[in-house]
Amino acid sequence: MLLEQQNTLISCLKKAVAGVLPEAEPTIVLERPKVAAHGDLATNIAMQLAKPAKRNPRELAQAIVDALMGDPNATAIIAQAELAGPGFINFRLTHAARSAVLPLIAQLGDAYGRAPRKEQKVLVEFVSANPTGPLHVGHARQAALGDALCRLFDASGFDVSREFYYNDAGNQIQNLAISVQARAQGVSTDSPGYPADGYKGEYIADIAKEFAAKASANASDGEPVLANGNLDDLDNIRRFAVTYLRHEQDLDLQAFGLAFDRYYLESSLYTSGRVENTVNQLVASGHTYESEGALWLRTTELGTGDDKDRVMRKSEGGYTYFVPDVAYHVTKWERGFTRAINIQGSDHHGTIARVRAGLQALSLGIPADYPAYVLHKMVKVIRGGEEVKISKRAGSYVTMRDLIEWVGRDAVRFFLIQRRADTEFVFDVDLARSQSEENPVYYIQYAHARICSMLSQAGLSVAQLHAASVDLLQAPSELALMQRLAEFPALVSQAALELSPHLVAFWLRDCAADFHGWYNAERVLVDDVALKHARLRLADATRQVIANGLELLGVSAPERM
Repeated sequence: MLLEQQNTLISCLKKAVAGVLPEAEPTIVLERPKVAAHGDLATNIAMQLAKPAKRNPRELAQAIVDALMGDPNATAIIAQAELAGPGFINFRLTHAARSAVLPLIAQLGDAYGRAPRKEQKVLVEFVSANPTGPLHVGHARQAALGDALCRLFDASGFDVSREFYYNDAGNQIQNLAISVQARAQGVSTDSPGYPADGYKGEYIADIAKEFAAKASANASDGEPVLANGNLDDLDNIRRFAVTYLRHEQDLDLQAFGLAFDRYYLESSLYTSGRVENTVNQLVASGHTYESEGALWLRTTELGTGDDKDRVMRKSEGGYTYFVPDVAYHVTKWERGFTRAINIQGSDHHGTIARVRAGLQALSLGIPADYPAYVLHKMVKVIRGGEEVKISKRAGSYVTMRDLIEWVGRDAVRFFLIQRRADTEFVFDVDLARSQSEENPVYYIQYAHARICSMLSQAGLSVAQLHAASVDLLQAPSELALMQRLAEFPALVSQAALELSPHLVAFWLRDCAADFHGWYNAERVLVDDVALKHARLRLADATRQVIANGLELLGVSAPERM
């Protein structure tokens, strides 16, 4: 059902309820029945209103139906309204309401499912890996989720920016520098003299070799860093290694087909004085106190659900990691991003309350739920029936580049999106490479390619397709497919606002199943020319919407397979 039709029906239902219960203030929700035979749409509004109105729910439902079906605006959409169970109302759409989606898709094309532009900026921060090694499968899941969310918000009319936050200040960067130094000095990773917290992947040896050769490292932004080859110059080693790995991560992201609008360095928060300024503002706010030589923030009093106060400045000096996070999020707000979304691993759960508490303490007018978070669980990689844990390149984990090389970008993106972010996921490499209907990527892309082949064989012009009569599409599988296509715009909006790109993956699988079911039930290229053209029009609309859906996930829609 198209969104405009749904809004019209809801308006008609409110009018019908007002005629039966003038004092009622109904919240009407239309849902698709779990059993298709029960109808196209359903509402439980009579059951909601029966108790406060002291009415029998079935009798109330019948009164609402009688009033509704006397409204010509409603009967233009609803062919039949039936009572079910204790007071549900099931609706069956008119054929005109069902088939209205086809001319709309023909008119809008690539824009079908996209909403008008809004004057609201959204910042999505994701991947944000420490520049200490290649991107792993967890980062790949973030990349897939983040990019899909950005595409969904863009389709929903928002002004979207993608941002990568580099944690380039802290102990892990020091560990990187001394690891490269040790390898450059010839210390093996299994030697007692190797740093206890050092990184051991083969990439460390590669960096050490390049540093000794006085190579130049250059990331996607910033100035190149020239290695001076001096193994005692730990600062030069650190700057070279960080830039080298940032470049490596850039290559990973390019292989994934992902570009960021901005890279933000944690170190810049210190050099610009933003961290110190934020701390001073927090002290001035009255929400801090000194204890045992440390500076604390009263997070428990700031309404964000933290279970204990948090140290800001440690007794031995230096700030805890959430302090620059607060300063960083102030920059997001100051840059006009009234909506900010962070995609991070589930191990970051503890940072949510303290970052939000710091923002509330500053009294800048920032909403209490700013920023929003999508926390994802880890990914287990299975290949040949066994878990893969080791990458030659990284030393201890499977990298993003490994996955892309094994199964291709499309499969990596789709597989990592197709489950809720907060569920653990097993990435089956063999399944992702298979050409079977069990592989959802293949199944959906094959539907698109099959339609392209059919249209090519038929050889109709666009004008001939769009002139075909939709009235001839009467088979149950055709009606179901048209209804599926009509759901798409509302689905896009829902997936964006609920931060749930997996809903698009589910929908695409269902749409492909509806298409394959229709294709198997009804011959398309029949002798009846008018019917053939009508079915080709439905096929072409399905092709367009599948392509639009795949685009939202960053997955290609091939014309041949």
